[in-house]
Amino acid sequence: MGLSIAQEQFEPLDYKNFSDRVRLDLSVLQQLLQRQGFGEGPGSIGAEVEFYIVDADCRVKPINSRIEVRLEDPLLTMELNRFNLEYNLSPQPFSGSPFLRSENELNRAVERINEVAAPLGGKLVSIGILPTLRKKNINASMMTDVPRYHVLSKALCEMRGGPFQIHIGGRDELNFEADDVTLEGANTSYQLHWRVPASRFADYYNAVQLVTPVVLGLAANSPSLFQKNLWDETRIALFKQSIDSRTEHERDLSQPPRVYFGNGWVRSAWETFAAAVALYKPIIPIVGEEDPRQVLAAGGTPALEQLRLHHGTTWPWNRAVYDHNEGGHLRIEMRALPAGPTAIDMSANGLFMIGAALALVDEMPQLASVMPFHYAEHNFYRAAKYGLDATLIWPGQNQFELREQPLAEIAASLLPRAQEALATTELDSIEIRRLLSVIGARLEAGISGSRWQRAVTAKYRRRHGKREAYKLMLEQYMANSDSRRPLHEWSMKI
Repeated sequence: MGLSIAQEQFEPLDYKNFSDRVRLDLSVLQQLLQRQGFGEGPGSIGAEVEFYIVDADCRVKPINSRIEVRLEDPLLTMELNRFNLEYNLSPQPFSGSPFLRSENELNRAVERINEVAAPLGGKLVSIGILPTLRKKNINASMMTDVPRYHVLSKALCEMRGGPFQIHIGGRDELNFEADDVTLEGANTSYQLHWRVPASRFADYYNAVQLVTPVVLGLAANSPSLFQKNLWDETRIALFKQSIDSRTEHERDLSQPPRVYFGNGWVRSAWETFAAAVALYKPIIPIVGEEDPRQVLAAGGTPALEQLRLHHGTTWPWNRAVYDHNEGGHLRIEMRALPAGPTAIDMSANGLFMIGAALALVDEMPQLASVMPFHYAEHNFYRAAKYGLDATLIWPGQNQFELREQPLAEIAASLLPRAQEALATTELDSIEIRRLLSVIGARLEAGISGSRWQRAVTAKYRRRHGKREAYKLMLEQYMANSDSRRPLHEWSMKI
């Protein structure tokens, strides 16, 4: 987020000063976006991958701080809960084989982390929600002891004025109350960053919004929580509810939660930042030293530290990112995809997301005018709940007809279009074929991480109790993940 967070207590004047500075940053950003040539330059990608740490019995192992101290890797970050870590992959130019470079970096990082974790009795798992997670693992004692998380938890709890209510239906049903935000840490994701042309940000962003449900259904890898069989991508419901700080009155007013899909098709990058300022109260009121007006007047690119900090405490599933580096640019952070099962599966999901968006980007002004945004939001939650079995509302071939279509059919129709669009970029053809063939094979096999987990768990349930079945499934999952073979090559035999 740019600013260092060291304190945990704030006064009302801190929030007022911070709010004033955020609004100033927002005004400067509006001017900056109008600067000739702002945000021009080559495309790039980057990613953040979150992990669980487990012990030999596949239970959570709360040792993230001990691993961080021993590894001393600046790209490694401790997550909200002490059994989670995040690795920040190096940015890669969007040319040649950027996903392969990222995969190799990630696999090397996992090897190093596991070497450090092994003597401590730990091992990384790349999965959306840990199947063996138990309710007793979710409490304030599990929170990573850093000021940022304490401030976030305290502020969100105070805003809500009561416990967070979790209700998720599915094949089973989960009802749960949480007194803090540590349940949010049950979610681990693959967050892909894509630098896009600032002058066409709205079209690129809207295209990503449109295709996100399709890719989410294919990538689903979180079918359970507390050994209950829930949504194909349970993370979506859990993340939204676990930090929903709205009061009852705010919910009655349809105030969007801080985790949300969007408020409509966007017309500019600026409005995504402006909405975050207008809709959400500040949480971490840290003020930096920069005067963004002076930097802008001198021809520089201001960091806009307060705006970035505030924007980082809202969690749209696709988030606009302003970065002052390299003369300033804009990225889309795609936050909806789960972690796992393997590096190549995550890369395939990411490339398909970008390729499908590129295939539709030139059509977005027309598509956005004929397709109500609430249909895209509807698609998002349908895909999260039903995965590959979802039916979405999607434009017909003439783009003037909206009709319900199976998600798998939409994905199959987008696949060749994505390949064609990516072929016009500077990516190697081998990279494109390598990853999109994974998507094609997954579609042909009718498999997702969630379907695999459910099928294998069901087989173990014939011989074992529920808790043991989930543990045995996870052991098999981890062995397959360690092999680095893509999901569609995994056997369901036990």
